Amino acid sequence: MDVRVLERFPAGAPRGSWPAEEYAAKCRAEGGRATVVMDLGTDAFLVVVDGPDDDRPSAAAGESAGK
Repeated sequence: MDVRVLERFPAGAPRGSWPAEEYAAKCRAEGGRATVVMDLGTDAFLVVVDGPDDDRPSAAAGESAGK
């Protein structure tokens, strides 16, 4: 199974803040199939999609974890 990471978010976000979930929701609103998973090795939340490396959903374009 091919999985592509769209974005990474550190697990240390302030309490009540869910940046990975918010990012995934934007991708899903644009028709993507984004899901959030935890990478225990790097202590980060990853927004991923199944499938080959194709175009990112337009909501994800130009955004990053630091913005």
